[in-house]
Amino acid sequence: MPAIRLAILTALALALASPAEAQFLFRRKPVQIGPPEGTPPYEAEVWPFPPPDPKSWWEEKWPKPDEAADPFGGRRVRRGERLPELSNGVDASTYRLWGLMPLQWQLLRGDEMILEVWTRPTGSVRQTVTRVSVRGDGRVFVQGRAGLACCEAGIARRLGFDRELPPGSTERFEALRGHWLWKSPRDVRVAERGAAEAVCVEGTAYDLTLLTREGARTVRRACDAAEVGEAADVLEAVLGAAIGQDPRFDVVFRGNADFGAARDAYRELIESGGRLRPDPQSRFAPPGSEPLPGPEQEPAPTPSPGPP
Repeated sequence: MPAIRLAILTALALALASPAEAQFLFRRKPVQIGPPEGTPPYEAEVWPFPPPDPKSWWEEKWPKPDEAADPFGGRRVRRGERLPELSNGVDASTYRLWGLMPLQWQLLRGDEMILEVWTRPTGSVRQTVTRVSVRGDGRVFVQGRAGLACCEAGIARRLGFDRELPPGSTERFEALRGHWLWKSPRDVRVAERGAAEAVCVEGTAYDLTLLTREGARTVRRACDAAEVGEAADVLEAVLGAAIGQDPRFDVVFRGNADFGAARDAYRELIESGGRLRPDPQSRFAPPGSEPLPGPEQEPAPTPSPGPP
C-alpha cells in the first residue's frame, strides 16, 4: 500500500507541476562528452580508443613524404661526388625550421638545377621561401613556404605546399641558368650618372640562389627598384610558379608576381649611363634572419604639479 500511495502522490505532483518544475523533478546528471578528467594528453588524442604502445612512436613505419616534397631524395653520394658548398648563409637547421630539405643536402647530377628565392620585407615579418627544382627526367617541382619569422620559437602561422608543375615547364627555368644576374656582384648599390648614390631604407629584399652540379651562386637585390629589376626575370619565373598554389601565399604578393616596373627602372638606369656597382659597405645578413624584437617603451613619468 505505501508504494501505491507514493505513486499516486507522484502522479498528482506531475499533473499539477509546470513543465519547468517537471523537468526539475526528473533532472538527469549531464552526460560527459570526451575523455575523463585527468586523462594524459597522448591518450586523450585517441580517446575512446586504447592508447598505443609508446614504443610504436619510434619503431613503427611512418608514411614517406611526397615526391614533390623532396624531388632529389633517396640519392647516395657516389665516388667522386661531393655535396654542394653554399654561401647563402642559411644553415640546415633554418631550412628544417621552414619544413624544407636543406639545400646543402641536395645532390644534383647532369643538367639538374635548383632556383631558390627568399623574400624579406623591411616593414613586415612575413617572409617567404620559394624553390623550383628541375630534375633530369624533365619534371619540375615548386615548393613554397610563408610565415611570420619573428618573436616566437618557431615560424608562426607557417604554411607550405609542394607541387609538380605542368609538363613543358623545364625550358623556362633552364634558360635562367646562364642569366647575367649570376655573374653580377653579390651586393650592389645604384650609382646614377651625375647624381649621388641612392640610399634605400624601405622595400623588400630578395635573396636568390642558383644551385647546379658545378656549385652555387647567391645574389641579393634589395629595396631599390633598379636593383630588383636586374633580377626581374628570375623573380617572375620562380614566384610566378608559386602564385596560385595557395591563396594564403598569394596574399603576401597581392596575387601576382609582376616585376615589370622594376625591370623598366633597371633599363632606364643603364640607358642613362648609370650602373649597379659593388657595395663596399655590404653587411651580409643571411636570408631568413629575423628582426630582433625591440624593447618595450616605458610610459613617460607624469610631471608633478608645480606650486600654485
